[in-house]
Amino acid sequence: MRSCGSCATASRDPILLARPLLSSTQGDLTALLQEVQQLLEPLKVPVKGIISDGEETIKSAVAFVFPDIPHQLCHFHYLKDAIKPFYEADRHAKTLLKKQLRGVRPIERALEERPTAENDAIRDYCLAVRASLTDDGRSPLEASGLRLHDRITQVSDSITRVQGKKDCLQL
Repeated sequence: MRSCGSCATASRDPILLARPLLSSTQGDLTALLQEVQQLLEPLKVPVKGIISDGEETIKSAVAFVFPDIPHQLCHFHYLKDAIKPFYEADRHAKTLLKKQLRGVRPIERALEERPTAENDAIRDYCLAVRASLTDDGRSPLEASGLRLHDRITQVSDSITRVQGKKDCLQL
Protein backbone atom coordinates (compact mmCIF):
# COMPACT_ATOMS: atom_id res chain seq x y z
CA MET A 1 0.00 0.00 0.00
CA ARG A 2 1.35 3.40 -0.94
CA SER A 3 0.55 6.90 0.17
CA CYS A 4 -0.04 9.25 -2.70
CA GLY A 5 0.48 12.92 -1.95
CA SER A 6 -0.40 14.74 -5.14
CA CYS A 7 0.87 13.79 -8.56
CA ALA A 8 3.98 11.99 -7.35
CA THR A 9 4.83 8.76 -9.09
CA ALA A 10 4.08 5.55 -7.24
CA SER A 11 7.76 4.63 -6.98
CA ARG A 12 8.49 7.77 -4.94
CA ASP A 13 5.46 7.59 -2.65
CA PRO A 14 6.08 6.34 0.88
CA ILE A 15 5.02 2.76 1.48
CA LEU A 16 2.33 2.61 4.17
CA LEU A 17 2.28 -1.15 4.58
CA ALA A 18 3.90 -4.11 2.88
CA ARG A 19 2.94 -7.70 3.63
CA PRO A 20 3.50 -10.91 1.71
CA LEU A 21 0.09 -12.45 1.04
CA LEU A 22 -0.35 -16.16 0.47
CA SER A 23 -3.42 -15.41 -1.62
CA SER A 24 -5.38 -12.44 -2.85
CA THR A 25 -8.79 -13.47 -1.57
CA GLN A 26 -11.23 -10.81 -0.49
CA GLY A 27 -10.64 -11.83 3.14
CA ASP A 28 -6.87 -11.41 2.91
CA LEU A 29 -7.19 -8.05 1.17
CA THR A 30 -9.86 -6.85 3.59
CA ALA A 31 -7.55 -7.63 6.52
CA LEU A 32 -4.71 -5.76 4.82
CA LEU A 33 -6.88 -2.70 4.13
CA GLN A 34 -8.18 -2.73 7.70
CA GLU A 35 -4.60 -2.70 8.93
CA VAL A 36 -3.86 0.32 6.71
CA GLN A 37 -6.98 2.01 8.05
CA GLN A 38 -5.84 1.39 11.65
CA LEU A 39 -2.38 2.80 10.87
CA LEU A 40 -3.86 5.98 9.40
CA GLU A 41 -6.47 6.73 12.10
CA PRO A 42 -4.07 7.86 14.86
CA LEU A 43 -2.18 9.95 12.31
CA LYS A 44 -5.47 11.65 11.32
CA VAL A 45 -4.67 11.04 7.66
CA PRO A 46 -7.89 10.96 5.64
CA VAL A 47 -8.28 8.51 2.79
CA LYS A 48 -9.61 10.59 -0.13
CA GLY A 49 -9.54 7.94 -2.82
CA ILE A 50 -8.25 4.52 -3.74
CA ILE A 51 -6.70 3.41 -7.02
CA SER A 52 -6.20 -0.24 -7.93
CA ASP A 53 -5.91 -2.55 -10.91
CA GLY A 54 -9.63 -3.31 -10.64
CA GLU A 55 -9.54 -6.96 -9.64
CA GLU A 56 -12.89 -8.05 -8.22
CA THR A 57 -11.42 -9.15 -4.87
CA ILE A 58 -9.76 -5.75 -4.44
CA LYS A 59 -12.96 -3.92 -5.38
CA SER A 60 -14.94 -5.97 -2.86
CA ALA A 61 -12.36 -5.46 -0.09
CA VAL A 62 -12.21 -1.70 -0.72
CA ALA A 63 -16.03 -1.46 -0.72
CA PHE A 64 -16.13 -3.30 2.61
CA VAL A 65 -13.37 -1.37 4.43
CA PHE A 66 -13.83 2.04 2.78
CA PRO A 67 -17.49 2.07 1.64
CA ASP A 68 -17.75 5.85 1.15
CA ILE A 69 -14.33 6.41 -0.45
CA PRO A 70 -14.09 6.79 -4.25
CA HIS A 71 -12.32 3.84 -5.88
CA GLN A 72 -11.08 4.04 -9.44
CA LEU A 73 -9.10 1.97 -11.88
CA CYS A 74 -5.41 2.80 -12.32
CA HIS A 75 -4.85 4.78 -15.54
CA PHE A 76 -2.36 2.24 -16.85
CA HIS A 77 -4.79 -0.64 -16.32
CA TYR A 78 -7.69 1.41 -17.69
CA LEU A 79 -5.77 2.14 -20.89
CA LYS A 80 -4.64 -1.46 -21.13
CA ASP A 81 -8.25 -2.69 -20.88
CA ALA A 82 -9.53 0.00 -23.27
CA ILE A 83 -7.10 -0.90 -26.05
CA LYS A 84 -7.26 -4.66 -25.62
CA PRO A 85 -8.87 -5.24 -29.07
CA PHE A 86 -6.24 -3.01 -30.69
CA TYR A 87 -3.48 -4.76 -28.73
CA GLU A 88 -4.69 -8.18 -29.88
CA ALA A 89 -4.81 -7.02 -33.52
CA ASP A 90 -1.34 -5.48 -33.20
CA ARG A 91 0.04 -8.65 -31.65
CA HIS A 92 -1.49 -10.76 -34.43
CA ALA A 93 0.00 -8.46 -37.09
CA LYS A 94 3.40 -8.68 -35.42
CA THR A 95 3.21 -12.48 -35.41
CA LEU A 96 2.44 -12.46 -39.15
CA LEU A 97 5.33 -10.06 -39.82
CA LYS A 98 7.73 -12.22 -37.82
CA LYS A 99 6.74 -15.27 -39.87
CA GLN A 100 7.68 -13.41 -43.06
CA LEU A 101 11.06 -12.43 -41.61
CA ARG A 102 12.22 -15.85 -40.46
CA GLY A 103 15.48 -17.13 -41.87
CA VAL A 104 17.67 -14.07 -41.32
CA ARG A 105 20.26 -15.96 -39.26
CA PRO A 106 21.09 -18.52 -41.99
CA ILE A 107 21.67 -15.64 -44.42
CA GLU A 108 24.10 -14.06 -41.97
CA ARG A 109 25.98 -17.34 -41.54
CA ALA A 110 26.29 -17.83 -45.28
CA LEU A 111 27.64 -14.30 -45.68
CA GLU A 112 30.26 -14.82 -42.96
CA GLU A 113 31.93 -17.42 -45.17
CA ARG A 114 32.50 -14.86 -47.95
CA PRO A 115 33.65 -11.56 -46.38
CA THR A 116 33.21 -8.65 -48.77
CA ALA A 117 32.13 -5.06 -48.27
CA GLU A 118 28.76 -5.85 -49.83
CA ASN A 119 28.27 -8.91 -47.61
CA ASP A 120 29.16 -6.83 -44.54
CA ALA A 121 26.46 -4.34 -45.50
CA ILE A 122 23.92 -7.14 -45.99
CA ARG A 123 24.84 -8.59 -42.59
CA ASP A 124 24.26 -5.14 -41.06
CA TYR A 125 20.77 -5.14 -42.58
CA CYS A 126 20.18 -8.62 -41.17
CA LEU A 127 21.23 -7.37 -37.76
CA ALA A 128 18.79 -4.45 -38.06
CA VAL A 129 15.98 -6.89 -38.88
CA ARG A 130 16.84 -9.17 -35.94
CA ALA A 131 17.02 -6.17 -33.56
CA SER A 132 13.59 -5.06 -34.77
CA LEU A 133 12.15 -8.50 -34.08
CA THR A 134 13.16 -8.49 -30.43
CA ASP A 135 11.98 -4.98 -29.52
CA ASP A 136 8.57 -5.49 -27.95
CA GLY A 137 7.69 -2.12 -26.40
CA ARG A 138 5.28 -1.84 -23.54
CA SER A 139 1.55 -2.01 -23.97
CA PRO A 140 -0.69 -0.02 -23.75
CA LEU A 141 1.55 2.87 -24.63
CA GLU A 142 3.45 1.34 -27.53
CA ALA A 143 2.18 -0.88 -30.32
CA SER A 144 5.05 -3.27 -30.97
CA GLY A 145 3.51 -4.62 -34.19
CA LEU A 146 3.27 -1.13 -35.68
CA ARG A 147 6.79 -0.36 -34.51
CA LEU A 148 8.09 -3.57 -36.12
CA HIS A 149 6.31 -2.66 -39.36
CA ASP A 150 7.82 0.85 -39.30
CA ARG A 151 11.34 -0.45 -38.65
CA ILE A 152 11.15 -3.14 -41.30
CA THR A 153 9.79 -0.54 -43.73
CA GLN A 154 12.79 1.68 -42.94
CA VAL A 155 15.18 -1.23 -43.58
CA SER A 156 13.40 -2.05 -46.85
CA ASP A 157 13.45 1.60 -47.96
CA SER A 158 17.16 1.80 -47.18
CA ILE A 159 17.87 -1.35 -49.20
CA THR A 160 15.86 0.11 -52.10
CA ARG A 161 17.86 3.37 -51.95
CA VAL A 162 21.18 1.50 -51.87
CA GLN A 163 20.11 -0.76 -54.73
CA GLY A 164 19.07 2.32 -56.73
CA LYS A 165 22.47 3.93 -56.17
CA LYS A 166 24.21 0.70 -57.12
CA ASP A 167 22.18 0.44 -60.33
CA CYS A 168 23.07 4.06 -61.23
CA LEU A 169 26.77 3.37 -60.75
CA GLN A 170 26.63 0.36 -63.07
CA LEU A 171 25.16 2.41 -65.94
